[in-house]
Amino acid sequence: MNATDMLRQRLAELASALALLTRLPVHRLKLRQAPAPADGVWAYPLAGAAIGALGGAVYWLGLALSCPPALAAVWALAAMILATGALHEDGLADFADGLAGATKEKSLAIMRDHQIGTYGVVALVLSLILRAGAIALIAHDYAVLAALVAAGAASRMAAVLLMAALPPARGDGLSASVGRPSLGLAAAALGVAFVLIWLLLPFGLSVLVILSAVAAAIAVGALASARLGGQTGDVLGAGAQLAECLGLTVLAASLV
Repeated sequence: MNATDMLRQRLAELASALALLTRLPVHRLKLRQAPAPADGVWAYPLAGAAIGALGGAVYWLGLALSCPPALAAVWALAAMILATGALHEDGLADFADGLAGATKEKSLAIMRDHQIGTYGVVALVLSLILRAGAIALIAHDYAVLAALVAAGAASRMAAVLLMAALPPARGDGLSASVGRPSLGLAAAALGVAFVLIWLLLPFGLSVLVILSAVAAAIAVGALASARLGGQTGDVLGAGAQLAECLGLTVLAASLV
């Protein structure tokens, strides 16, 4: 494979990641060869960074239109949720509700149910408040942009770590259709996330953001392993949400 073919393959994998994690119209690119879904996981941090950049742009626009930071933060969060189709928020709510199940089978059935329960509502509200509050506290336009890109990249990297660490808990569903990535691809996702974050933030702060995402993956992974025996798309969404909340909390505490 020559350099041009390699570049085309990487671009196809990036498009695959964007198509899975966002509602951006990447299908219109009409790439020649569709990669295996698991091959694109290294690019998940890039997809997360793109979503964060969109949120940062909306936040900047809000400030330019004289919106106070808190209001601009809500609009930034709304833009990111629209860009993903609330994919990760849905996963967080379903996983939180599934924790109420007495058995693995009951938990998986609850998570598949489209109705949302008390645990799901509480988890969603806390996630929204934490993220909007952190953005408003950071306040400065460039700092918010950097924080959202960094947290977006780290949070999607956390999802890749969960995919590599745990087997699918069921034979169907989004996670099972993607497949289990190799440790090499998970390490590549970690490297891509760290380089992206380091381009925007000091080294020490970059390490803290990465560590917070790893901690989120460990916490959600431990719960999923104990309750479900593996991971699902909802587990991945919950891991990404917790990682984003922790990352923005770390950045708000450090940058304010």
